[in-house]
Amino acid sequence: MLVLESKLVATSEQFALIDEAIRSFQFIRSKALRYWIDTKGATKYDLNKQCAILAKEFEWAGKLNSMARQSAAERA
Repeated sequence: MLVLESKLVATSEQFALIDEAIRSFQFIRSKALRYWIDTKGATKYDLNKQCAILAKEFEWAGKLNSMARQSAAERA
């Protein structure tokens, strides 16, 4: 196993933006998991559609690009 390690030098504003992106990712992942549990027979395409709906519903969730939102849904 190869492990790469690096240090990040950033301002407090940049760290705040990174934290916001992580929280948005976790929110979308949790919503996708809840949708999958509640909807019988939901496919990964349904989860991707749900991500688009979440982006329109929550302005801050829409700040993540579509690939990041779909990745969050796929991880669920």
